[in-house]
Amino acid sequence: MAASIPSFSLNDGNKIPSVGLGCWMGVPGGGDKVYKMVQLALKHGYRHIDTAFGYGNEEVVGKAIRESGIPREEIFVTTKLPQPHHGSVHKGFEISLKNLDIDYVDLYLMHWPQATNEKGEVLPPEESPTFIETWLEMEKLLKTGKVKSIGVSNFSIKTLDVLLPKANIIPAVNQVELHPFLPQVELKKYCETKGIILTAYSPFGQPVKDNMALLEEPIIGEIAKRTGLSVGQVLVSWAVQRGTVVIPKSEKEERIKQNITLVKLSDIDMKTLDELHLKPGMNRSLLARYIKNGSVFGWTFEQLGWNLNDDGFVV
Repeated sequence: MAASIPSFSLNDGNKIPSVGLGCWMGVPGGGDKVYKMVQLALKHGYRHIDTAFGYGNEEVVGKAIRESGIPREEIFVTTKLPQPHHGSVHKGFEISLKNLDIDYVDLYLMHWPQATNEKGEVLPPEESPTFIETWLEMEKLLKTGKVKSIGVSNFSIKTLDVLLPKANIIPAVNQVELHPFLPQVELKKYCETKGIILTAYSPFGQPVKDNMALLEEPIIGEIAKRTGLSVGQVLVSWAVQRGTVVIPKSEKEERIKQNITLVKLSDIDMKTLDELHLKPGMNRSLLARYIKNGSVFGWTFEQLGWNLNDDGFVV
């Protein structure tokens, strides 16, 4: 049975479940771990699964979906166009669709605005294929009937301001890092004016041994303790309550169940979480492993339109 969670309406008339399972495992692949994780998620009512060609696990995600016994039309599946296929969008999409083997994709995202060439070198923003050219090719996919909605990921106000005047179709979704340390307030307001839904990836900050800041934040922990919730439940409920889609990832069955059990947070608790980033040293990205000298995947923060310093703090 599907979990009792809200769905949000996209600007093209389709609906997206507000909570999904993120399938990025920290490194490409995941094999049997991903297969079991998707199986457990579907068992406990998830009906939104988020993967990508770049995650290296589309095949096992598709296998878990096909073997679940749940009708295809009841599961919302997102995958993403990788950077090497910005100049061959239809080929890239067909590879992902073949990997998944699920007839169609509900949401296809441009994973990053940066393109790479055949040598794997990152192209500058003005060099073809630009993300405008890539987007115009993605628009054509809708006519195939093999994808229902299209969107972008890791786009900023700056890159959207470049894209939207040239687009025939407004992206349905923009998937970005989003959590109380980086609530993307201005981007959220901007996207709302354009009818674009924000999806929050890394809603727990990609916790690893030396980067548990969000899950160990005392203010969030106090809310969790007082309300009898897990920290994850607080973070997911906050994200959905402010009108964003959220795709937490966990391999543990109990946390998978908790993450899709939403609660209504009080106005006071919402205000506390909304304002957490205003405290000194809080307002920052938690994707430290990808940030190198003020750049990500070959583009500077300035080129990406990310208002971060070299260490990932908002400026």
